[in-house]
Amino acid sequence: MSENKDPHVAQNDASDASDASQAAVKFVYDFTEGNRNLKDLLGGKGANLAEMTNLGLPVPPGFTITTEACKTYLASGEEPVELRDEVSAHLDALEQKMGKKLGQSDDPLLVSVRSGAKFSMPGMMDTVLNIGLSDKSVSGLAKQSGDDRFAWDSYRRLIQMFGKTVLDVDGELFEDALEAAKAAKKVTVDTDLEAADLKKLVTKFKKIVKTEAGRDFPQDPREQMDLAIRSVFESWNTDRAKLYRRQERIPGDLGTAVNICSMVFGNLGPDSGTGVAFTRDPASGHQGVYGDYLQNAQGEDVVAGIRNTVPLADLEQIDKKSYDQLMQIMETLETHYKDLCDIEFTIERGQLWMLQTRVGKRTAGAAFRIATQLVDQGLIDEAEALQRVNGAQLAQLMFPRFDETAKVEQLGRGIAASPGAAVGKAVFDSYTAIKWSRSGEKVILIRRETNPDDLDGMIAAEGILTSRGGKTSHAAVVARGMGKTCVCGAEEIEVDTKRRRLTAAGGVVVEEGDVVSIDGSTGKVYLGEVPVVPSPVVEYFEGRMHAGADDADELVGAVHRIMAYADRVRRLRVRANADNAEDALRARRFGAQGIGLCRTEHMFLGERREMVERLILADADEEREKALEELLPLQKRDFVELFEAMDGLPVTVRLLDPPLHEFLPDITELSVRVALAESRKDSNENDLRLLQAVHRLHEQNPMLGLRGVRLGLVIPGLFTMQVRAIAEAAAERKSAKGDPRAEIMIPLVGTVQELEIVREEAELVIAEVEETTGVELKLSLGTMIELPRAALTADQIAEAAEFFSFGTNDLTQTVWGFSRDDVEASFFTAYLEKGIFGVSPFETIDKDGVGKLVRDAVAAGRATRPDLKLGVCGEHGGDPESVHFFHEVGLDYVSCSPFRIPVARLEAGRAASESAGSDHR
Repeated sequence: MSENKDPHVAQNDASDASDASQAAVKFVYDFTEGNRNLKDLLGGKGANLAEMTNLGLPVPPGFTITTEACKTYLASGEEPVELRDEVSAHLDALEQKMGKKLGQSDDPLLVSVRSGAKFSMPGMMDTVLNIGLSDKSVSGLAKQSGDDRFAWDSYRRLIQMFGKTVLDVDGELFEDALEAAKAAKKVTVDTDLEAADLKKLVTKFKKIVKTEAGRDFPQDPREQMDLAIRSVFESWNTDRAKLYRRQERIPGDLGTAVNICSMVFGNLGPDSGTGVAFTRDPASGHQGVYGDYLQNAQGEDVVAGIRNTVPLADLEQIDKKSYDQLMQIMETLETHYKDLCDIEFTIERGQLWMLQTRVGKRTAGAAFRIATQLVDQGLIDEAEALQRVNGAQLAQLMFPRFDETAKVEQLGRGIAASPGAAVGKAVFDSYTAIKWSRSGEKVILIRRETNPDDLDGMIAAEGILTSRGGKTSHAAVVARGMGKTCVCGAEEIEVDTKRRRLTAAGGVVVEEGDVVSIDGSTGKVYLGEVPVVPSPVVEYFEGRMHAGADDADELVGAVHRIMAYADRVRRLRVRANADNAEDALRARRFGAQGIGLCRTEHMFLGERREMVERLILADADEEREKALEELLPLQKRDFVELFEAMDGLPVTVRLLDPPLHEFLPDITELSVRVALAESRKDSNENDLRLLQAVHRLHEQNPMLGLRGVRLGLVIPGLFTMQVRAIAEAAAERKSAKGDPRAEIMIPLVGTVQELEIVREEAELVIAEVEETTGVELKLSLGTMIELPRAALTADQIAEAAEFFSFGTNDLTQTVWGFSRDDVEASFFTAYLEKGIFGVSPFETIDKDGVGKLVRDAVAAGRATRPDLKLGVCGEHGGDPESVHFFHEVGLDYVSCSPFRIPVARLEAGRAASESAGSDHR
């Protein structure tokens, strides 16, 4: 099996741990010393540079400063005392290997200083190229290369990158100066600037540094390198890096490694260049030649998207020798890593150099296709294929797509960088994207090209559109990682960010606020809102589509294969939260193995609400009994339909559990009505009596008031009416040769005595129905564990319960003391931004708090009743990360909304497969 697991799972084996412990005081590793399993220590980039070096691939010599050095610096503000000497020793060795010294005046050694965290964070942290150039060494580089233009171009790049990343100078100042130089020369691309132009630009750039940073650009090459290393360390905690980590759920305490690599130059003329390649298409997963190449350029030009590239396939005509060598290396790397590889390379005057490889980010569709392709090629097995995909990706594949039959007005077409159908109002900067999004607007972020500072706007937007860049640009890579729809390099569209509008090739102008639609699967951009149709994956789950030959069917086939394996290996069963036959039937088509939560309060809305209102407010037994009599046949009909839809599968029916105020008239509205009537001296006695009753039952905090089992104990006959309806419906279905499997769940129990009272009453009703109908019923009774006290006394409650269902929504509220309806809007955003939460505890279960109660209640309940059935029916039942936790603690099933059932099935399979793999290892 491949060693490339889920991207956020550590991959260290015993030998790696031993290597790391022996190297506890070693802060610098040569590329020849590491390997790909040392990502914790060397970061992803350093570990993979070492791996390629071990494979004998052409990697420029260099060394890596470990993440431990970074963590020491971030903790103390100072580098480890040993670090300078270790760097000096490795720099000396590098200089001897290269036969030149860093920044020497005649033939200077130049190096890049690049970040490299354990997990890929594209564009989020700092990189500085051409370290070692100065006023003296630039002449030596020009002489050695025989190219004045190249030398001065490299020097201006160093000052620009160093000024922005190390000295915190506004990058726009350098960009404006570069644009002015091009305008003065009357050219549109920087490659048309000559050596004299670039020399003037260097002078201008140095003045910008002096003015903005308050110091001269450093001429000492070692000072350049040391400051750049420190800047990379500090970039770990920039706002954009922290935002990206929160978005991708990457731990904040890992730190970044720093890679010092001898420079190779792609900007030495037409026989040089730089590119990014993928061993398969990261957007579709199809095999072929995918990537971007840019002649006479350095690597940042490709990733930044500031110049439009040519397809990688064009390299075969440009430089056949390098192309053939690159294809061979790509095959070697994919076979070695057993996965899609993302590769950065440079060609220096016909010599190919490998600058980076990593397991590449991919779209959701590509993930499923690639996983099954690799199985067919014998590179991985089905268990590993299951680990290569996840529930979040499957959920993306279930989103709607544009209706191909709709009448549309196409504005242009770019590169299909990240699939999906996104519709929103056009915005031209991140600030507006965030502002409008927070106001409830759906927006499309439109830029010439994005940069790391646009990350928060990209997160807020439905999709991203750029007029520059390709599949390997910043916008494309980040969008794919986030699962955002993205179209890049739409050259027909002119983006004017200052005037906040775009102009299409036909002269159509789109102003900020106008609606546009972008198709990340085709690259097409449309004016206005394009209607959407269901995803083929949803059609497959609903039984309306089968695997075939075209692209959509190929994807469905890949999903089918992986889902079939997940279903074979998973232990957790997956049920649905459904309250009516229609939802139940859809859930069943999606693979539900029963209903884990039928909320009966949803059956009392609409025309029945008045009956419940009369029931709750009734003063006399007669009035109450009449309301119950009216409700009974309605409830019974609901359950008959539900049991018929889920015939042969368990249906857990939760007895009435609304906060009381949901079924009472609004106190303010009623008070106004009574007051107005009194002022007209035509007061309504019924309204007056109703107001008095509402005042009597009014609660300051209804979520913690008269609800659940408390309501059933206070209002005589309420729960027994529901139990009778369930029992009679089950008896009717049995008489009709059906197979109803009803489970009755008592909500909000905090003590076993509550459950015992309700259970005793329920058993009497069930026995009565059995006697009346002559049908034997096997109805189980259990409870929801949704209060801390219930979890803490689970051993006692299990004596009266045949099953537990953890209501993690309410359990989270009561453990944290949060009102979900209020806190998510009031302070959760601040808590997420400050890092108090990595993710909302209502989205993913809080393992340390709520999860500990669940774990303890599972153990206590089963100690009392070993055959106790255990499930969960909160929103966490469909959350991928939470499903793994529920597998670990030993629940029997999870229950979630119908749409999330496939996600839960997949993650239950992944949890079981991962657990089996861990046991095997």
